[in-house]
Amino acid sequence: MRSIKRIIPVKQLLRLALVLCLLMPSLAGCDLLPTVTVRGTPVTVPLPGSSTPDIASPSSLNVWSQVAPGAELRYEDWKSGGGNEDIVTIIRFDLHHVRLSVEYQPTKPLLMSQWMQKEHATAIINGGYFDQQKKATGLIISNGQVFGASYTGFGGMLAVDDQGRIQLRALSQQPYDPNEGLQQVTQSAPMLMLPGGKRAQFNANAASARRSVVAMDKQGRLLFIASPSMAFSLDELADRLVSSDLSINAALNLDGGASTGLYVRTGSQQVAIDSLVPLPIVVIVKGM
Repeated sequence: MRSIKRIIPVKQLLRLALVLCLLMPSLAGCDLLPTVTVRGTPVTVPLPGSSTPDIASPSSLNVWSQVAPGAELRYEDWKSGGGNEDIVTIIRFDLHHVRLSVEYQPTKPLLMSQWMQKEHATAIINGGYFDQQKKATGLIISNGQVFGASYTGFGGMLAVDDQGRIQLRALSQQPYDPNEGLQQVTQSAPMLMLPGGKRAQFNANAASARRSVVAMDKQGRLLFIASPSMAFSLDELADRLVSSDLSINAALNLDGGASTGLYVRTGSQQVAIDSLVPLPIVVIVKGM
């Protein structure tokens, strides 16, 4: 499969998948094709029967659009060294205008679209890793309640303290202390960029997958980044973040693959990248 992807562009493979679903709608996975909606128009792989534009119009790429107080939205056409390509969605938040929470429901996981219906948030992205029983593999703190145990010596942590301050840190540099009084936490791995803007070094396979990232830039803003196609390996993603103009200070890979999901809903602006599986952990941003 890896050699095929090097020969056939991702967009052609996705079109082939769409054709197969149209011919054989009962084929496994045909009801789970990812969709990104830009101003009401799909720009990646839509559900069968929808329109299939190649990419968003050039005028909508690489331009920040304010979609709510303290929230800006941007689309970029990213390419990997192996020739894969995806329209990546980036939502950026001024932390003076938003509040962040982590929701955790291991006994009642929901698709990202269902989480959005439940929470009516400005934005939601998937959280860290979980096992087959839908329990987090790392530490979760949801509204002050602690679940699981912290990773030690690896990975990273998105957290909110008891003063409402948001932080993103590498656990190898700053381990979790139970006495910190943190109110919201999700952990994941690997760190893609270490605090200070340095590209992180990690061992990962070269497989391409759907990706989701949480980052903080050097101006102290929070970013959610989602790549809904199977376009990038973790190393390619880290390299792309380093070379971007996003001024990233730190970036953490979240649980990708079937878990990748991002919803943004602010009036006329909507992004809908649904997860392919129910999620027990999500990160929620709402306006003040």
